[in-house]
Amino acid sequence: MTVAELLDRAKAQGVMIATAESCTGGMVAAALTDIPGSSAVVERGFVTYTNTAKQQMLGVQAETLDAHGAVSEQVAREMAEGALRNSGAQLTVSITGIAGPGGSEFKPEGRVCFGLAADGVPTRTKTVEFGALGREKVRMAARDHALEMLSQGLFTLAQK
Repeated sequence: MTVAELLDRAKAQGVMIATAESCTGGMVAAALTDIPGSSAVVERGFVTYTNTAKQQMLGVQAETLDAHGAVSEQVAREMAEGALRNSGAQLTVSITGIAGPGGSEFKPEGRVCFGLAADGVPTRTKTVEFGALGREKVRMAARDHALEMLSQGLFTLAQK
């Protein structure tokens, strides 16, 4: 599904979308808002690059960050749910990862965790290992994966 088709489907379903992004720095929101008329669907985007921003803007718990680190499905879940709670959206996607360069033995470059939250639907999380593709390619791959998750979320909401 193209971004324009995603926006058309969301509009037809009456669904507003919000994003909560860390390593992509707003690339998902930018991809959505590149399309004319997207204001009918895109409610807002949170760029929460630091742990403090994740806590202040999305309500991510310090305990979660301490226990699992920012790049974790637990934090991705709290980011997506915080975006849902702190916006007028019915569908949110979150992204937190290590775009590179660098990483560690435990959290390698290219690891990205995603969350998808929607009204009345259990939150989904997923980790994708894109590998050490380089910063730009990891970020673009994460953006594209998040857009695909939004498409899946719209399908789920339509089945509800």
